[in-house]
Amino acid sequence: MSAEHARLVSALRDVRSRTGLSLTALAERTTYSRSSWERYLNGKIFPPRQAVRELCRVADEPDGRLAALWEIAEAESSGRTSVQAPAVEEPRPPSAQPSPDTGHSCRRRRRRLMMALAAVYTVIVGSVALTLFLLSGRDTADGEPLSSAAPYSVGPQCHGAACEGKDPLRLICGITPTTLITHRTTTGAHVEVRHSKKCGAGWVRVWGTRIGDRVAVTAGGPTHIARITTQDDTRTYVYTGMAAAGPGDTVRACFRPASPDTAPECVEARVGEP
Repeated sequence: MSAEHARLVSALRDVRSRTGLSLTALAERTTYSRSSWERYLNGKIFPPRQAVRELCRVADEPDGRLAALWEIAEAESSGRTSVQAPAVEEPRPPSAQPSPDTGHSCRRRRRRLMMALAAVYTVIVGSVALTLFLLSGRDTADGEPLSSAAPYSVGPQCHGAACEGKDPLRLICGITPTTLITHRTTTGAHVEVRHSKKCGAGWVRVWGTRIGDRVAVTAGGPTHIARITTQDDTRTYVYTGMAAAGPGDTVRACFRPASPDTAPECVEARVGEP
């Protein structure tokens, strides 16, 4: 399983968890069987585009972000985005009068080869780590997710202050987070305050927005702002950076609509005790 496939599976599992449905119930609401969903959500086989759309429909969530992840993962899975290492030239027989640049050329070729091998190694290690992480959180036999106490092979990549301002998805904080509060604004946008106990940080995601809208998050420290700037943003989730927040801290989200005639709306929620 490629790294992009693993990232897609993580996102699919997150959306499925929001539905609260077992695999059997999910199969009843879509055109795909329970066994198919089990394979898609555990990364055993690559899901079809229509399955991604149907999962978003059942969850009543925008499909823009998942569709984009699917496109990237499908391109990598099919090999259309693969990058081949430069071919290694066959050594030429030494000439009677070697060129003074021969030694430099050989060293340059060796450096290029080593860089290519290092890049391949990095991709392999990253893919294996993500795969182990997903497999450690696979569904149980009856289709229900494992408890949050299940051990993970790969954990979040930051905690507390180290997460400040960073992307919750890229640092694996957006896997099975707690939703502290969800608010629908007067403009129809949805604002959701989320928190990861493992990362010790909270953030805000918003959808159903318009170009020019902004959302901000703070937890007593720096404020992190996300802006809606394109049509693609309006069709998918937009996330703020993370704000360090532990048990008892208050995470505050403020939504500022594009229209100057509409007042900002703020909500806040307290992080629960461990």
